[in-house]
Amino acid sequence: MKPFTRILTAIDFSENSDYAFDYALTLAKQFDSQLMVLHVINEPVDLRGFYVPHISFEQLEKEIEEGAEKMMAKFCSAKMGDFTNFTTSIVTGIPYEEVIRTAEEMAASLIVLGTHGRTGIDHLIFGSTAERVVRGASCPVLTIRLPAEQ
Repeated sequence: MKPFTRILTAIDFSENSDYAFDYALTLAKQFDSQLMVLHVINEPVDLRGFYVPHISFEQLEKEIEEGAEKMMAKFCSAKMGDFTNFTTSIVTGIPYEEVIRTAEEMAASLIVLGTHGRTGIDHLIFGSTAERVVRGASCPVLTIRLPAEQ
């Protein structure tokens, strides 16, 4: 088995990704790995051309990015403790594509993702970012689901 030297975890600030992050951090500590924490701003619908008089598209994008940066800083200060071997990245795009691209760029040896566990029509309509990452990644992918409520 190859060692996990570089671990990528993607977070969307949901309970699911928060739970999966705990696994990623534990593994990074256990294997003395570098941890990359990625947040993908889902590519917004381009509103240019629609009549939206009170907001500019560029301003909306800027506010979304600034909000994501603040959330990432707050998340890391709350979760990392004394762990310092990490980097963060915030990108805009299609989540599964950006996770796969980032994993390739950093030569990740493991990707850790939360999954919402959608089934049925929800799964057909929304698909699964985790499933697409599993199919497209060139390294192992660990998917974590929230435990079922008792």
